[in-house]
Amino acid sequence: MTMQDRDRLDGRRALVTGGSKGTGMAVVERLHEMGADVWTTARTMPTGYERPDRFIEADTATTDGVEAVAGKISEEGPLDILVHVVGGSSTPPGGYAAASEDQWMAELNLNLLGAVRLDRVLLPAMVEARSGVVVHVTSIQRQQPLHDATLPYASAKGALRTYSKGLANELAPRGVRVNAVSPGGIQTEGYDDFVDRLADGNDVTREEAKQMIFDSLGGVPLGRFATTEEIADLVGFLVSDRASSIVGAEYVIDGGTVPTT
Repeated sequence: MTMQDRDRLDGRRALVTGGSKGTGMAVVERLHEMGADVWTTARTMPTGYERPDRFIEADTATTDGVEAVAGKISEEGPLDILVHVVGGSSTPPGGYAAASEDQWMAELNLNLLGAVRLDRVLLPAMVEARSGVVVHVTSIQRQQPLHDATLPYASAKGALRTYSKGLANELAPRGVRVNAVSPGGIQTEGYDDFVDRLADGNDVTREEAKQMIFDSLGGVPLGRFATTEEIADLVGFLVSDRASSIVGAEYVIDGGTVPTT
């Protein structure tokens, strides 16, 4: 196998959750560029989506949504690559007391249990084929939670990392590699929405809200958040043959936000 071949994903089937926008869409495009047959899922297909036959409209935060995705994917055989990107937070600011029971469950379903359920129905085929790669997108908030508005999200991502590590140890001997990518801030529409919520909840400007985020993280040495393309580059590496011996790792991509200990 040449060095260039190790960068290619020709002939491999991939599924990316949350692929309708932001980081998920960037990952879809990167894997497609690498030669994979890429499926994606999200609640709504974007207008003018270029590959509608490879899009599954479903909410993977629900059991019905997971069943719909798994049923469609399984019609054509096992996956080679599964990337869980879907996630986010809608909890209002105000600390722990502002997060209701329903909001906690919504965050857990979106950021943790959707991945657990989808893995449970799709990974047996990978195990049977003794081949496959799984990437879970976690967050540096599992180490540096922002308590004002995203504690449920941070808690779910922390649990996702623990789950990912345990799954990696179980499946590596069976031919399936599992790893995690832990982004810091990412320049997405979701980030802009979070800034707006923080600004409204604290009666400050958007720029002041952004500075609050940077301050709460202890600063970002790089001076900016990562782009979605930079996250996609890392995911592309991890699912390629260049990463064939990497198992159970969590790659932090945060511009230096998390201090070295």
